[in-house]
Amino acid sequence: MIPAVFRDRLDALLANGQRTILGLAGPPGCGKSTLAQALLDHAGSRAAVLPMDGYHLANVELARLGRAARKGAEDTFDSAGFVHLLSRLRRQAADEMVYAPQFLREIEEAIAGSIAISADIPLIITEGNYLLLDRGHWSGVRPLLDEVWYVEVDPALRLERLIARHVQFGRSRADAEAWVMNSDEINAALIATTRDRADRIFRWD
Repeated sequence: MIPAVFRDRLDALLANGQRTILGLAGPPGCGKSTLAQALLDHAGSRAAVLPMDGYHLANVELARLGRAARKGAEDTFDSAGFVHLLSRLRRQAADEMVYAPQFLREIEEAIAGSIAISADIPLIITEGNYLLLDRGHWSGVRPLLDEVWYVEVDPALRLERLIARHVQFGRSRADAEAWVMNSDEINAALIATTRDRADRIFRWD
C-alpha cells in the first residue's frame, strides 16, 4: 500500500536514534488516517499514532460559541492544547507516560486520556487538517514536527468518501452533501493553501 520511497523514508525516520514526530496533513477525506494506520502497521511497536482530531472542542462548547454548524473549522479545536501536547512529547522524560485524547466519530466527541505514549516509542505519527497552518496557535505546530507529508487524492473520490462517512455516522444523504459543501469544502480550500509548506507530497493513486 505504501510506495517504496515512502516506506524507505519511514524506515530512515525510525532509524535516526531519537524521538521523531512525523506529520500527515491534508484536507478532510484525503486518507490521512488510512495512511497513518498503514505506517503504523509497518512500524509496529516502534510508532504511535496521534490524531489532531482529539482536540475538537466539545459539542456543548461549540454550541455556546455558536460554532456547531462549522465543526471542523480551524477555530473549533483547542489548538493551543495540541501544541502543548506536542511540546510535551518533544521533552518527554524517560519515566513519563503522556496521555492524549481521541476523537470518536460514533459519539462526535473526544475522550480524554485515550492514547498512551511511552517515552521509548521513537516515532510519533500525528495526522490532521491544520498541521501546516501558519496563523494563531496553529503556527506553533510546524516547528515541533520533524517532517510533514501532505496527503492528497482524486478530488471526486475525496468528496464521495466524505459524504459516505457522514451518512455512516447518521446523516441523510442530502444532509451529508450539504455539510460537505458548506463546511468540509470551506476547510479544504484553506488547507490547500498550506500544501507548499510540506516536505513531501503523498498522493493516493
